[in-house]
Amino acid sequence: MNKVWQHFKTITYHKYLVAKGCFKVGLYRQGLLHDMSKYSPVEFLVGMKYYQGNRSPNNAEREEKGYSAAWLHHKGRNKHHYEYWQDYSLAVPGALMPVPMPDKYFAEMIMDRIAASKVYKGSEYTDSAPLEYYTKSADSKPMHPDTASKLEFVLKMLAQKGEEQTFQYVKDTFVKQKSK
Repeated sequence: MNKVWQHFKTITYHKYLVAKGCFKVGLYRQGLLHDMSKYSPVEFLVGMKYYQGNRSPNNAEREEKGYSAAWLHHKGRNKHHYEYWQDYSLAVPGALMPVPMPDKYFAEMIMDRIAASKVYKGSEYTDSAPLEYYTKSADSKPMHPDTASKLEFVLKMLAQKGEEQTFQYVKDTFVKQKSK
């Protein structure tokens, strides 16, 4: 029963941190609805079974089974994951290609990455942690080049200038309606 409670606390705390960040940049609806699928049976039961507290339970499921059913479910329902933004290529039949993320989901992805780093790093979190996590596997990510470029820029800004300036930039650049 302890793993159930710990997993519930972890995903709820993560959700709280994302909502807090989303509210700061003006994404109120996304902040409230972020990661609701984590409470669905296919995701929650996996999270409970593989809970470790210092990393995603989906990685443990992937190690055991060779794939993560919880992750496949999650990424297909949550537009703030770049993996959601894949389509079939017309240039290469049968191949998948990444497409650019819309700005409002990109902004939510930033908040998600910051929150995940805070949850898993705990007291060792610094504003460099999301960038460090991203750069460990940036070359292997099937992310659209425009999305990857924007993500790296924003994560470097976070590492160098902190949350307040970065959140203001995210709000001004990706959230506020651009006048025509």
